[in-house]
Amino acid sequence: MFVSLFCTLRSSISNGQEVKKWRPAGADRGFTFLTYNLTIAYHRTNLLARYGRWSASENGGALESLGFKEGYRVDVDVPDSTWAQAANFHNILIFNTGHWWWAPSKFDPVKSPMLFFKKGQPVIPPLRPDQGLDMVLEHMISYVEEKARPDAVKFFRTQSPRHFEGGDWDQGGSCQRDQPLSAEQVEELFSVKNNGTNVEVRLVNEHLYKALKGSGFIILNITYLSELRADAHPASAGGKKHDDCMHWCLPGITDTWNDLFVEHLNNIKHRS
Repeated sequence: MFVSLFCTLRSSISNGQEVKKWRPAGADRGFTFLTYNLTIAYHRTNLLARYGRWSASENGGALESLGFKEGYRVDVDVPDSTWAQAANFHNILIFNTGHWWWAPSKFDPVKSPMLFFKKGQPVIPPLRPDQGLDMVLEHMISYVEEKARPDAVKFFRTQSPRHFEGGDWDQGGSCQRDQPLSAEQVEELFSVKNNGTNVEVRLVNEHLYKALKGSGFIILNITYLSELRADAHPASAGGKKHDDCMHWCLPGITDTWNDLFVEHLNNIKHRS
């Protein structure tokens, strides 16, 4: 979505107008269109909350007594440093999270589980990843609403779907379709009831909707329209050893996400 937005903005200015490349407020990348004093930035964060490797202490502790030897410590009430300053830097904020919460290849539930901490102490009994997600969303939404500028416009983007068929990315899964899916095919691939390879998209959205209820965030719902587009991934042309059925081709569906984003902004402008 960020790359699509940058390309759209860059193509709309003349060659003589300068664009400054920098990393505002801890961003992974950012650009300022100097003529318009417009800055956009991408803050990469996997879980929204701060996390890192954890190993058992020789002195023991609550987790050690339960048999944990190593894993990933996730501080549910501490924002990742990559975006913590962004909340009061930008006038418009778009958040999303999801894929990493259902990623056994990243956080093996036995060898390297997520271990959740609050106020510096482990949460006991240990939480499942979905329970940890709820706690992180609760604290991060509260953090943003406290730190954001008074006139900030806050979005939370729903999940971007994957389209692996025949297995996950490391199980020979592929996405070789050249046409969008029908409504029936979408349900077959993504229904929570079917519990298929790509089910995390709707599972995460359930948690997002619950956490955002009553908040000051606008939900940028890109999920269903993207579920239809099984034909829009790089697939075998993605330069990987396996089909890339998670990222999107550009130009492509992420341009439509930005169309929806701009439409939301126009609606806000007309109401004010």
